[in-house]
Amino acid sequence: MDRNSQKEDGRVVVDLILATRNAHKSREFQELLGGQFEIADLSSFPAFEVPEETGSTFEQNAILKAVSVSKTINKLIVADDSGLEVDALGGKPGIYSARYAGERSTDAANIDKLLRELKSAARRSARFRCVIVLARASKVVGTFEGVVEGEIIDPPRGTSGFGYDPVFQPTGFKETFAEMPPELKNTISHRAIAIAALRKALRALGD
Repeated sequence: MDRNSQKEDGRVVVDLILATRNAHKSREFQELLGGQFEIADLSSFPAFEVPEETGSTFEQNAILKAVSVSKTINKLIVADDSGLEVDALGGKPGIYSARYAGERSTDAANIDKLLRELKSAARRSARFRCVIVLARASKVVGTFEGVVEGEIIDPPRGTSGFGYDPVFQPTGFKETFAEMPPELKNTISHRAIAIAALRKALRALGD
């Protein structure tokens, strides 16, 4: 099928387009999917405008991005939406995780706002949720979800990762995501769980 390409070493590689310009996310997807899959992102398509995330759930936003890109680019398109859900805040920041402190907010600003709002909270339970959508030719091929439970810690710890990683300590671990080596985080994270399901589906499509 035209979604596959033959490499010089004989490998058949599945070509995917990731509906993002986030280099951190693209690298993480590539590491988690493995060498059978070759990912490009929208940095390779500078003229393409990423649609606004106007959905009210992670799934709706991921579908919006994947389907929109698949109307223009004739390849398998992967899109995700993910974020942090904090119980004491009624599930916030949720779909607004990346822009919690404002439309152009930094990771540090988002974390500062989160910790201020939790300053007097006794309950610190939270979870990261990721929903991945696979689309082609304006149609959804599949949806995949991953969730990891944990708690919010203060002060932040660690320098790896991105987003809320320095304040999220997954259940059963003493390290935050930002303190973990990538090879450990990439076995337990919300995105790792969702990508594992995506990888299984992609291999089934290739059979």
